[in-house]
Amino acid sequence: MDKTVTSAQQAIEDIKNGASVAISGFGLAHRFPNTLIFALRDKGVRDLTVVCNSLGAPGEKGQLLVENDQVKKIITSFSIRAGMQTEAEKRIAEGTLEVELVPQGTLVERCRAGGSGIPAFYTPTGVGTDLEKGKDIRYFNGQPYLLEHAIQVDYAFLSAYRADRAGNVQFRGGSANFNSSFAKAACIAIVEVEEIVEVGELAPELIDLPGIFIDRVIKITDPIDINSLSSFGKRAADSARTYNGKPALTRSGIAKNAASIVRNDSYVNLGVGIPTLVSNYLEGRGVWLHAENGVLGYGGIVTGDAVDPDVFNAGGQFVEAIPGTSFFESVTSFEMARGGHIDTVILGAYEVDAEANVSNWSVTDAKRGGIGGAMDLISGDVELIIVMEHADSKGRTKLPLRCKYPLTGKQCVDWLVTDLAVLHWVDGRFVLEAIAPGFTPDEIKALGEIDFDVAADLKEMN
Repeated sequence: MDKTVTSAQQAIEDIKNGASVAISGFGLAHRFPNTLIFALRDKGVRDLTVVCNSLGAPGEKGQLLVENDQVKKIITSFSIRAGMQTEAEKRIAEGTLEVELVPQGTLVERCRAGGSGIPAFYTPTGVGTDLEKGKDIRYFNGQPYLLEHAIQVDYAFLSAYRADRAGNVQFRGGSANFNSSFAKAACIAIVEVEEIVEVGELAPELIDLPGIFIDRVIKITDPIDINSLSSFGKRAADSARTYNGKPALTRSGIAKNAASIVRNDSYVNLGVGIPTLVSNYLEGRGVWLHAENGVLGYGGIVTGDAVDPDVFNAGGQFVEAIPGTSFFESVTSFEMARGGHIDTVILGAYEVDAEANVSNWSVTDAKRGGIGGAMDLISGDVELIIVMEHADSKGRTKLPLRCKYPLTGKQCVDWLVTDLAVLHWVDGRFVLEAIAPGFTPDEIKALGEIDFDVAADLKEMN
């Protein structure tokens, strides 16, 4: 059995108008199947439904298909990204591009179900948010769960390290992520690889996706430029805002204070932005870092010759694989979260309100934003630490009485660490446990809308 084909054009020649295509790839650039995407663009078929984590950066990746007027609908975790203008965002706003926003873990689980003969399932992810609207809710053991339906697609475009001629696939590092679930959901799964080997050259224990799930194999002819992969925050770690004419803590300072809350010898997921800085303050404490793209036990951020393009965190930053690091695909990653195996999740946010609700994925509505993995990560039995600045770039408080933006989670925040305060949710109310140097509790209250108690042993933030 030989599943290799000579070109991407041959691999996609039977894709017709109106087809559904799942396109793998993480973040803005990691392991997108460029060779297949370019061939699909050149073929020019239209009215496509695209399933993806995101469409990638403007002018490249899946965005090319939208820009070429080939896509009618996307089913995705990131319809837009903050600070980035795309043709997809423009069309969504105009109502000319349909979009279904799906939490990342739910997306891969729906695809896994589609390939497993399971038509639907119930999940805790999204309960209490705008995403529960119109969905069946049932209670199990006294807790609410949403009904989600399986996803099946006509084709899947995948990218991997190696494959043999029978379609057995080997992934590398943290690049398995969506590939396996997308392959299983597809009638025809096509993988592009760096190297095609003969059957038997891949040791059985190196085969991450058996060939039964793969229909066609091609060689990569349009590799991704490693220089385009890493994405870092727009603001420096040592930058700080001022309030009442006084400097607050830096972003690194926020991260340092959040790190002091983390328990030793625990499993911790770090979100994008300020949360990634927390890793700088955990050395020697037995903390195992988790990233939803499929990495557990990774080390710090690396640059230069230390970079491995397939070892990165959820923010797309290159990190070190240290002794004990393990890699896996996204279904397993979110099993760790929803199943309660992760102890602490640290996320950034747009808002946290007086009822411990959090908003961190959209400033518009439930059709425009980046849900990512946040909803899944906090749906299990987990301690949630939110890190953010006390006010936004326009000076508006990020601690309103009630969240104005769509919720990520309801009554779920355990700790809130800002550049001015450390607030702990205790018995249905926030308690101020630490405060930035030079500020008073009354100033903190005046700079937000959340009322709080003050701990008897109020400390000064590090």
